[in-house]
Amino acid sequence: MIEKIKEISIHYDELAKRLSDPQVVADRAVYTSLMREHKHLTPIIEKYNEYTAHEVSYKEACELLETETDAELRALAEETMLADRQALSECEKELKILLLPRDENDDKNVIIEIRGGAGGEEAALFAADLFRMYTMYAETKGFKYEVLNLYETELGGIKEISFSISGEGAYSRYKFESGVHRVQRIPETESGGRIHTSTVTVAVLPEAEEVEFEINPADLQIDTYRSSGAGGQHVNKTESAIRITHLPTGLVVECQDERSQHKNKERAMKILRSRLVDMERAKKNAEIASERKSQVGTGDRSERIRTYNYPQGRVTDHRIGLTLYKLEQILNGALDELIDALVTSDQAEKLKGAQE
Repeated sequence: MIEKIKEISIHYDELAKRLSDPQVVADRAVYTSLMREHKHLTPIIEKYNEYTAHEVSYKEACELLETETDAELRALAEETMLADRQALSECEKELKILLLPRDENDDKNVIIEIRGGAGGEEAALFAADLFRMYTMYAETKGFKYEVLNLYETELGGIKEISFSISGEGAYSRYKFESGVHRVQRIPETESGGRIHTSTVTVAVLPEAEEVEFEINPADLQIDTYRSSGAGGQHVNKTESAIRITHLPTGLVVECQDERSQHKNKERAMKILRSRLVDMERAKKNAEIASERKSQVGTGDRSERIRTYNYPQGRVTDHRIGLTLYKLEQILNGALDELIDALVTSDQAEKLKGAQE
């Protein structure tokens, strides 16, 4: 491991030199790429420097113990040696995690799609609650969000919504949210006071750039139509809504939230491109069984990942067996405890896989 870090350290120094080269600075694309790589390697180098500092201190303390006769100095050296040994062990653990292969999508923006599932209007109302939860969490992280497409119900629920969240590391924080979210509560529409179980499906896609996936215009069927919405809220008299069908895969994307046909087309293409890239990624994951074993859940949209139980005020993540009695806080965007636990579990699985 240390030999690998030494190689990384040499590469890190080379990157620093290239980043100070005027020709590199002048090329925005190259400079941005190198800066991103430099930033990813910085935590490894900083932790390695911490490791080497403790290593030097440990060796000095050992030498002092071998040569020193003064009892007080020997006790101090022994205390230092024990502290450095503990610190070295912690640094090694952290370096192993830092050296795990990075998800190439972690720094990307995301497109989140939420759809009401079983439960009719109650599912649509909970879909609206999840949308609120994710956007409130985005605000705590300094991320920005934008609604790309929205189909509402008359009672304020959401049949379907697509929205983007932009910010550094957005995908790394939302990527474990894909799957079926189950809610258990007494619906507002239920007069008998019985607890109902409804489901909502969430899909989290890393936002794909045009250079990542080129779409052949001949593969697209583009239709326009008049947008519509609950209670006439989004009704438009012009044909500004867009429906794009990707003929080779049969994928259909609709966008009607903007009154501009051009903007709706742009947003629909953004969603389509991200879905197509996600399909390719899912196909690769399916081909590599070992990679699937090292993930917290498969990201499969049919996988039930979490239950929100209102009567008991609890949220349970079924993938890692974590239950938190903080339903209200979580629905108000306090997702860090859940997400950090999922990240830690994922890292532990990957470490286990790397050692096998």
